[in-house]
Amino acid sequence: MAADFLTIQRAIEGDERALRALWSQHAPHIDAVVRRLAGDPDLAEDIAQEVWIQIFRALPTYRGESQFGTWAHRIAVNRTLNALRRTRRLTKIETDIEEETVSVEHGGDRAMLRSVIDAAAAQLSPGARTVFLMHDVEGYTHEEIATELGITAGGSKSQLFKARAKLRRLLAHVVDVPGTEGTENAAPAY
Repeated sequence: MAADFLTIQRAIEGDERALRALWSQHAPHIDAVVRRLAGDPDLAEDIAQEVWIQIFRALPTYRGESQFGTWAHRIAVNRTLNALRRTRRLTKIETDIEEETVSVEHGGDRAMLRSVIDAAAAQLSPGARTVFLMHDVEGYTHEEIATELGITAGGSKSQLFKARAKLRRLLAHVVDVPGTEGTENAAPAY
């Protein structure tokens, strides 16, 4: 922790090696968060650049009350959500997407499974995808999501329910769980 603090202090003073060290250490996580929230790889790349510019500009305000990674993560989420609002992706009308069948062999490799899950998440509406990722992947509460997105906690729960139901349908062939059909109307697990 002391080494991190020294690196941050040097970065605040403009030390390029310290800035590069912070970026190298935290870019994989921060960039992954941006990609998941944005859904579009090209848009995510643009937003990630903005996020890192914002992180480096805000460095002097970092007080060390939380870990640097947590602080930077919050900036990434906020900046990404602002960019998505700006491009009106959250208010876009959901279009019907043809469901393709994808099969994953049991014991198949994790990367392939992850790509199937990412592809399914990409088929969610922008609002449902954002709530799903913030709640189920990033661990935000419905109240925190409501505050961040300017919606109600009930709206967050509704979007999460819709996202989970669609993901169940899209991934049913992958998980091979008997009785998953018709679970769209089951009570959501919060």
